[in-house]
Amino acid sequence: MKNYQEVIGIDVSKNKLDAYAYNRSSHREFSNDVKGYKALLQWANGKEQKVFFCFENTGHYSLKLALYLSSKKQVYVQENPVVIKRSSGVIREKNDVVDAMMIARYGWLHREELSPSELKDNELLEVGRLLALRDQLVRSRTGLKNTLSELKKLLSSSSTDTCCKTLVSSITHLTSQINKIEKQLKSLIKTSEALSQNYKLITSLKGVGLVVGAQLLYHTNNFERFNSWRQFSSYCGTAPFGHSSGSSIHKKRKCHPMGDRQMKSLLSMAACTAIQYDSELRQYYKKKREEGKLKMIALNNVRNKLLSRVFAVVKRGTPYVELQRFAA
Repeated sequence: MKNYQEVIGIDVSKNKLDAYAYNRSSHREFSNDVKGYKALLQWANGKEQKVFFCFENTGHYSLKLALYLSSKKQVYVQENPVVIKRSSGVIREKNDVVDAMMIARYGWLHREELSPSELKDNELLEVGRLLALRDQLVRSRTGLKNTLSELKKLLSSSSTDTCCKTLVSSITHLTSQINKIEKQLKSLIKTSEALSQNYKLITSLKGVGLVVGAQLLYHTNNFERFNSWRQFSSYCGTAPFGHSSGSSIHKKRKCHPMGDRQMKSLLSMAACTAIQYDSELRQYYKKKREEGKLKMIALNNVRNKLLSRVFAVVKRGTPYVELQRFAA
């Protein structure tokens, strides 16, 4: 990225884009639609300079812009908002123009370290969309189940109560929709040979089912985004880090709170299942407990052990085999 003469920092919001050209010290505002994207490219490329775009990952709002820039073969960098915020220093004013300036400044100062972003395959984007919708429906169903449970404690005859009947009907409908989404997920993964192959490999492990397997495929970009399981463990927030300074501060190693909380939670449930049904991991967990480690630390060891196995079977290209089954 060091050969570029200009960077356009873009603050993406729901209805508009605030663009700031760093070296030109110029600001323009565009609508967050195809018409605005066309005007943005005309303005950015009007000086016949080698330009790249830099903006924060804001979900659906930035995805539309990324799709358009990719279709026009434009170079762009989609960065984590926390990284940009922490690199900006002390900022006293907050508005869309200032944000665009800070993004452009970040892109220019770090241009030699940044690499162009690439979109996920269409199949993976659809997998991510289905997983997000499923998560919303599951949370809604859980809320209704909790409400129904509380009502049953209050009412003497909950089976004839109108509110309870309505809640049961809604829960049944949501369960049906969740099952449809899971069925669609399975068929979508089967349509892609690369996704299907890696999905079969990782689901050969105890504790890795449809949801965890699909989430692993999506977050790792079908195991092309991370070079090792340790990098992915750091991304999920399950990698322990040290905290020491000089001769007085020597704290225990612990996981950093910054990470993908949803992925971390799924890995916790996968680890609990693996401990129940995988004899090797169950012995590994008991060994860590006997060493005096707390339950959550031992569970985190199992989470990382499970991740190392996931990346190993994908790298090796063969399903996981439980060796203890063949021991004499």
